[in-house]
Amino acid sequence: MGPLPREIKVNHKIQKCLTEVYGDTFTPLHYDALISRLEKSQKLITKARKTHWDESDVVLITYADQFYSTDKKPLPTFNQFYNEWLKSTFSHVHLLPFYPWSSDDGFSVIDYHRVAEETGDWNDIKQLGQSSRLMFDFVCNHMSAKSGWFNNYLQQVDGYENFFIAMVPDTDLSNVTRPRALPLLSPFTLKDNTVRHLWTTFSDDQIDLNYENPLVLLAMVDVLLSYLEQGADYVRLDAVGFMWKEPGTTCIHLEKTHQLIKLFRAIADCAAPGTAIITETNVPHKDNISYFGNGQDEAHMVYQFSLPPLVLHAVQRQDTTVLCRWAQSLMLPSHETTWFNFLASHDGIGLNPLRGLLPEDEILQLVTELQQEGALVNWKNNPDGSRSPYEINVTFMDALTPSNSSDAERIARFVLAHTILLSFPGVPAIYIQSILGSRNDYKNVEELGYNRAINRKKYQLQQIEEALVDENNLRHTIYHELSRLIVIRRNNKAFHPDSLFEINSITPSVMQIKRTAETGEEIIGLFNVSGQHQTIKVDIENGFDLIGAINVSAGELTLHAWQVMWVKR
Repeated sequence: MGPLPREIKVNHKIQKCLTEVYGDTFTPLHYDALISRLEKSQKLITKARKTHWDESDVVLITYADQFYSTDKKPLPTFNQFYNEWLKSTFSHVHLLPFYPWSSDDGFSVIDYHRVAEETGDWNDIKQLGQSSRLMFDFVCNHMSAKSGWFNNYLQQVDGYENFFIAMVPDTDLSNVTRPRALPLLSPFTLKDNTVRHLWTTFSDDQIDLNYENPLVLLAMVDVLLSYLEQGADYVRLDAVGFMWKEPGTTCIHLEKTHQLIKLFRAIADCAAPGTAIITETNVPHKDNISYFGNGQDEAHMVYQFSLPPLVLHAVQRQDTTVLCRWAQSLMLPSHETTWFNFLASHDGIGLNPLRGLLPEDEILQLVTELQQEGALVNWKNNPDGSRSPYEINVTFMDALTPSNSSDAERIARFVLAHTILLSFPGVPAIYIQSILGSRNDYKNVEELGYNRAINRKKYQLQQIEEALVDENNLRHTIYHELSRLIVIRRNNKAFHPDSLFEINSITPSVMQIKRTAETGEEIIGLFNVSGQHQTIKVDIENGFDLIGAINVSAGELTLHAWQVMWVKR
């Protein structure tokens, strides 16, 4: 990079990443524009971020338009619900994309800088930020075909000619990893009537951005910094593994993608120290953890994608062996990193993170069994022309429990699974449908026409509140029990994300998790993932079960079907 055009503070981490990605194509003028934008953010951002995570951090995942009412838009309606029902339970709210959008329930962004008008406005986001820390989606790989940027490209406006990735249709792209059973290239007609085939990883309404163009990087850095200015404490990098493309490669997890994430991290560290960068890469575990970098330069957290299907497998098989074996291998590169743990999300239960942990025939058997119980499945195309299931579409409650089960068993299995989630090292996140005790929504699938709608129901505020106060309603029991468990977790230092973690199977059906804080505080979690009583040998003196609120002092314990204990020494 040549001499800088004016006296500005050089950030060596930022400069190094830019050099690795762009070489001389990122000119001094580009660098000057980036630093000027960064300096502007440093002046605007006055809110201090939390410097590190602790046991009190628990995230709610939700849509901004999750609830509707007759007298308010959805965002202020959500704020009202959150303050009454969830504020004392959660520390953070992950608002799924709340920007104007055209498809994929928000992930085809029309305008990164606006709140969808029908949902609310930035003031509503600010008000939520007074009750909770905020997590925003940075949809950095692609944007909507209905966006202004893409319209400028089609209209051949100066400056937008290389914002997206045009390929000759007969280019050999057979090595490209495909997350969907849809065409990789989609044809579009420009103003001069020429047709270009553009890279569309996910759909023809989600056009991949061309990061090879420095102007695209500057535009997206502007988006990232604007989110920090609007109060985001956590930033989720959506579908980030696909950002950089090189024909002839898999076009996933490429080195320049990692360099771009390091760049985003360095920029966030400069503008708003304490911001957590979280990568979302629904891939096998080994690839997923590569996004930690060296432990100090890339993601602060990675989505723990293997946890949901492994917990599901353990409960379905009533056997914790595979879950324990995987969990015993978990290693973090530094105390500046941790896991973002979850069971359910707005998407389905990913199967790619099981590959390498379970044989393919076992994965397919699990899929078949869940389909027989009413789950839906999404498929992907493989380079050899075959298809594989990549995602089970189902609420986590209906995934865990046979459809003919009693509500008592449904509750027990569901609570068991979430107690496992809350016991793992890392920051736990709970999907809104989970704490509301939601079941499969087939009507939504039929109306909207895609499988993921099974777990994305939106609610009339009064109706959901009536269900939560009805003691005979499943939602009431799930809400109160999960809320109680979360509060227990948040008040015990042994559950600090960095606390020591030991896990083992006492028997195939009974798992033990031991968490030990720096202060010496210790909690032993005992989990019976079977439908039968299990008697186990333990060595506990003067313990107290935080869940059952009873004293425990024994060399032998009997756990009821699906029972969990958190025994504090």
